[in-house]
Amino acid sequence: MTNPTATLLISCPDQRGLVAKFANFIYSNGGNIIHADQHTDFAAGLFLTRIEWQLEGFNLPREFIAPAFNAIAQPLSAKWEIRFSDTVPRIAIWVSRQDHCLFDLIWRQRAKEFVAEIPLIISNHANLKVVAEQFNIDFQHVPITKDNKSEQEAKQLELLRQYKIDLVVLAKYMQIISADFINQFPQIINIHHSFLPAFIGANPYHRAFERGVKIIGATAHYATADLDAGPIIEQDVVRVSHRDEVDDLVRKGKDLERVVLARAVRSHLQNRVLVYGNRTVVFE
Repeated sequence: MTNPTATLLISCPDQRGLVAKFANFIYSNGGNIIHADQHTDFAAGLFLTRIEWQLEGFNLPREFIAPAFNAIAQPLSAKWEIRFSDTVPRIAIWVSRQDHCLFDLIWRQRAKEFVAEIPLIISNHANLKVVAEQFNIDFQHVPITKDNKSEQEAKQLELLRQYKIDLVVLAKYMQIISADFINQFPQIINIHHSFLPAFIGANPYHRAFERGVKIIGATAHYATADLDAGPIIEQDVVRVSHRDEVDDLVRKGKDLERVVLARAVRSHLQNRVLVYGNRTVVFE
């Protein structure tokens, strides 16, 4: 799409006339809606919607859209955010020793499967520096131990500010992020090596093999202070059989992790994920 668009993600207590109110805000200001999706969570009593419209011909300058819409949203007790399609997000990829998700994200970004810049890779090991150099991406080695975690997380936060990072992707980063860090920078997507909640901890494929499972999975979710319990963005599974060895499970699991993480990152970057409580709505 060549013409820039604006996207509103809105959640508010369910009530009559919401679709009309939101659509009329765009229509009355000369906007042309090109995508609109909605969902009502009756158990939570919430209405959730994603509305995207073309900025060409829209009467309000960008800097006035948010305050103008807030005048409508506030009486409705709505939570909302607005994004613009021509604003290119900046991603920091965090890794440890495994490279499969790192390579996949870089390749997809280079192939323009999603619109973003990747100016920074952070790792607690130096192993993957060669990958960063191969793709001309800055690499920062930030080793973490139980004794220096607070100090090193402060360094990581400073790097995110320095590089103006919008999103952190934990691409098999094998360190626990502290609650204090997440409070300061909550935009973090993690890939987990199972269909949560199952086989949490070390050597998940060995544990799955010992149990004789018939499917293995992967889960991409937002990081929260509760380990591996954040709002889930994307999940998938693949079948395994009695003929599969541990190496087969690892191979299949890595393939799945690549795809699931890529889908989650793409949905986030396309402003299709609306978080409420510990749940998400992912609009198609």
